[in-house]
Amino acid sequence: MSEQKASVLQGFKAFLMRGNVVDLAVAVVIGAAFSNIVNSIVKGIINPVVGAVGTKNLDSYYSCIKDPCTGTGDSATGVRILWGSVLGATLTFVITAAVVYFLMVLPMAKYLAKVEARRKAKEGTREIIEVTELEVLKEIRDALVAQRGTGHSER
Repeated sequence: MSEQKASVLQGFKAFLMRGNVVDLAVAVVIGAAFSNIVNSIVKGIINPVVGAVGTKNLDSYYSCIKDPCTGTGDSATGVRILWGSVLGATLTFVITAAVVYFLMVLPMAKYLAKVEARRKAKEGTREIIEVTELEVLKEIRDALVAQRGTGHSER
């Protein structure tokens, strides 16, 4: 039994130490912290801007499709379409996507493109050097063959 437990624990340890699991855990933690930042931006900046036109709380926007629409929360009557909360969630999503793209994806793509360009440039330089060395060696060989050829004809 103890060998089986040790084997299970070793397997679990190997699973945890895989790069993918650790990377995923880091991504989840950073994502949670990042969502707090985005929510703060929406609540602190976007909602007040919308509030300049109407109310600060987007959740209070709705359309009544069946009267009477009175009250709020659990005491509300009628049938309401809560388009304000959908708008708020959509704004949060768009802001999150924009921040992720412009602050993470785009800079990383530019960085990786630069790294790839440097790698290709180094490979191109190596190819030129290799071709040049090969040409020089061929010229030396041809010169040696020519010398041998002229050496035989002089004798």
